[in-house]
Amino acid sequence: MGKIHIPGVIKAVKKVRGGVKVAHHKNTAGLEVVRMPEPKQVILPMQQHIGAPCTPTVKVGDTVKVGQVIGDSDKFVSAPIHASVSGTVTAIGNVKLPGGAMVQGVTIESDGLMEMYEGIKAPHVETKEDFIKAIRDSGLVGLGGAGFPTHVKLRVPLESHIDTLVINAAECEPYITVDYRECIENSWDIYSGIRTMMEFLEIPNVVIAVEDNKPDAFRILEQIVDGDSSANGAIKIMQLESRYPQGAEKMMVQSATGRQIPPGKLPSDVGCMVMNVTSIAFISRYLKTGKPLVSRSLTVDGMAIAEPKNVRVPIGTSISDIIEFCGGFKADPVKIIAGGPMMGAAITSIDHPLSKSNNAILAFSKEDAKVFTETDCIRCGKCATACPMSLVPTRIVRNTKAKDAEALLKDGVMVCMECGSCAYSCPAKKPLVQHMRLAKAVIREAGAK
Repeated sequence: MGKIHIPGVIKAVKKVRGGVKVAHHKNTAGLEVVRMPEPKQVILPMQQHIGAPCTPTVKVGDTVKVGQVIGDSDKFVSAPIHASVSGTVTAIGNVKLPGGAMVQGVTIESDGLMEMYEGIKAPHVETKEDFIKAIRDSGLVGLGGAGFPTHVKLRVPLESHIDTLVINAAECEPYITVDYRECIENSWDIYSGIRTMMEFLEIPNVVIAVEDNKPDAFRILEQIVDGDSSANGAIKIMQLESRYPQGAEKMMVQSATGRQIPPGKLPSDVGCMVMNVTSIAFISRYLKTGKPLVSRSLTVDGMAIAEPKNVRVPIGTSISDIIEFCGGFKADPVKIIAGGPMMGAAITSIDHPLSKSNNAILAFSKEDAKVFTETDCIRCGKCATACPMSLVPTRIVRNTKAKDAEALLKDGVMVCMECGSCAYSCPAKKPLVQHMRLAKAVIREAGAK
């Protein structure tokens, strides 16, 4: 996938500071998404999103069908969880998440039938409130990896006037290609979802932002936009420089509109809403069918994987089953990552279940997962140059070691998005992201006192 220029595709309004050039490794870009057969069992954690966990609405021994609600919460920042296979609930108990947290989980033994729940039907949507309720009922959370409940994002304050919807198709993390495949395989769902958002949320302008290393995505999306005379120029395709972390929300808004989101603020505070391209396509399909979020696509890659694939998987499937579907390991994996290599989480077990926000499983052999020796900081400033949020990591590290919460607040560490650009740039191989997390912990601890 090389850089291109297509007539009708606009350039970024503003080039964002910082970031790093990373090797793309988009090995699966040419591979269509294949559907994995249903597993023998799924384990569905009741915490698959930012916010309040769900409470199981089923009990051991219950028979469930695909799309049936098995967990929900009355808290605002939450999203219901649905059965991803049909079968019998065999256990409800604690499940360990990749990050180490323990939450309740519902285990379903599959009956092999994948029968759909009788209550599934296309939602009746006539108003904005109908639309937002439908999105909550769908169980949708950010499919780009953030996991924030989408219905909460859509319910912006009355005083916030959203004039621009930014569709994030950047996919700047190495290896991951499922958003690219969504653009190639489901472009009409993307466009239908965009028009629906414009209608019900009354958003007049849309920017579909794609990095310049995805030529086929540009061509397909541009053809669809050009073919809709009723769009009247309200929907634009924007070409972004291939630079990590271009896909981060704040970076995306700045590139697409030139607006800067102040520290502690959201895109809605500057008149924008950002949606992942796969999330917007799901909205279109849900409104047509009523089938909730029970499966997702993810990239399985890395030098230790025998047959890298883009694969559609029932949520709750164990990572071990997914890897087995991809031919298993061709080399001993020394590092397995849920997500991308820059912001994903290293996992210690392949028995973890797939959650809604997992967009990749990467496995690396000893030759690829090099462990570097940390050396002394040489005060080169490369970490500060790479930081897209204009932070000075060396100063933050010093104040973290001193546990100076007041100084860390002045340093602005709470706006750090832990993208890893600083650590990637550091010639001394300092674990700077871990220092950023420790700094935030120092501030939280001081606040608790």
